[in-house]
Amino acid sequence: MGMRARKLIGTVVMILFIGFYALFAMAVAEGRIRDAPTLVQTLVYIVLGLIWVVPLMPLIRWMAKPDKA
Repeated sequence: MGMRARKLIGTVVMILFIGFYALFAMAVAEGRIRDAPTLVQTLVYIVLGLIWVVPLMPLIRWMAKPDKA
């Protein structure tokens, strides 16, 4: 599979994943931490804002892999 095809597939998967993850993060933030202290809310928002990168790193590495010669 060529790099262009990998990037197209990876981009579509990333957009779908981030859309579903955003809904999940909003549900967690709205339902679980609404009554938490401000410091806890801030920490949870920081973690939720950064943790989406972890499951997407293998996909990003796969997308950036060079074509075989």
